[in-house]
Amino acid sequence: MATTSPAAPSEGTTYKKHPGARYLHGPHRTIGGVEAWVVWSLCAVFVIWLFAIQTGYAVVSPEIQKTAALTVTQISLAGSIYTWAFALCQFFSGALLDRFGSRPLMAIAVALVTAGAFLYAQTSSMGTLVAAQIVLAVGSSFGFVGAGYIGGQWFPAARYGLMFGLVQCLASLGSAFGQPAISWQLGHVTWQQLLNGFGAAGVLLIVLFALLVRNPSPGPEQLAQATARTSRPPLLASIFRDLSTCFRNRNVVLSAALAGVSFGSMLAMGVLWGPRVMEARGAATSLAAVLTAVSWLGLAVGAPLFNLLSDHWNNRRAPAVIGVLLQAAAVALLIYLPMETNSVSVVTMFCVGLFAGAHMLGFTVAGESVPGTLVGSSAAIVNGVCFIIGGILQAVPGKLLPATPDLTDYGHALLIMPILLVVGALAGFFIRETGGEPA
Repeated sequence: MATTSPAAPSEGTTYKKHPGARYLHGPHRTIGGVEAWVVWSLCAVFVIWLFAIQTGYAVVSPEIQKTAALTVTQISLAGSIYTWAFALCQFFSGALLDRFGSRPLMAIAVALVTAGAFLYAQTSSMGTLVAAQIVLAVGSSFGFVGAGYIGGQWFPAARYGLMFGLVQCLASLGSAFGQPAISWQLGHVTWQQLLNGFGAAGVLLIVLFALLVRNPSPGPEQLAQATARTSRPPLLASIFRDLSTCFRNRNVVLSAALAGVSFGSMLAMGVLWGPRVMEARGAATSLAAVLTAVSWLGLAVGAPLFNLLSDHWNNRRAPAVIGVLLQAAAVALLIYLPMETNSVSVVTMFCVGLFAGAHMLGFTVAGESVPGTLVGSSAAIVNGVCFIIGGILQAVPGKLLPATPDLTDYGHALLIMPILLVVGALAGFFIRETGGEPA
């Protein structure tokens, strides 16, 4: 299938600034050059920083609960509000990036997350906590997708998937090491000081984004698209039109389904159900933190690895399908095999994260299946589906479990995950190949 690349034609390509390209700022920009790495690195730091704030909620929430005199139910509700607000905003963030570019929006996103961090530090009631969650969710919805969008705009087309995989790698490493680091810091400072520190770091990031983040100079196709933007419909209508165009693309829908069940299962098993299954086997509670960290480390390896394999084989579909099937096997092993040693469970959990790296090919396929003006929208759809399915797979098994579940109960409730992974792999068979002809 003929596709339009989401990135510039080749590394080092340069173009003259077009007077009609109103979205451009500053002097001439070079694709794949030093400035491209500076802009991408800033966005990667933004992702790591906001992931640390997100991860920190699990650590500081007991302290917030005590200080604000909240209940466990209220703390849980606030976390759910963040998840669903993030998923809702996610669908619009990509379309807004397509419309306005990274220059204004990424700095605004950093400012929103910074404001959310400072609001967190001032939490004294449920209302303040909910407000902080919503502000954080709106800003965070531009983080991961924004970094992927930057990779698609500032680097050659051949690097789009790899750059997105590297973003996930860094985000996963931040999740693996962020929680222990925050726990250690709470032994030396109060939770308010910790969150204010995150906010202060955000102020620095706002300045750096405002000074350094630009949109690259466009190629001929982008110049034509810039001229066409003058006749675009109003903002809201344009956003819904772009989203509708992406949803009508079979590859976007199928790749979102494949990526959604893969990342959603990893998130549910790594953060919640994997440790619970091992506790039901009699493992120590302290193993839970190890399993969570190991799953993120596995994803940190798998995210760029699957893109590298895909580029090497000039094939997207086969690595994605094989990866998701292997993930289904790893999840089934963790749930159903009578593993007696902690070392086996740690290796299995690492494999769950490692094979979940195949979900990054969903972003690659979606980005290669739409015009360059819709790459942000396609990435936002895939990422939104990932978090929606992740939320479902964390919530639904809990509804199926009795008050005091045993290992058999977990086996029945979590059967949905390997089944969905196999279904996601089957959906991958119907994806039209976008990786080009074999070399």
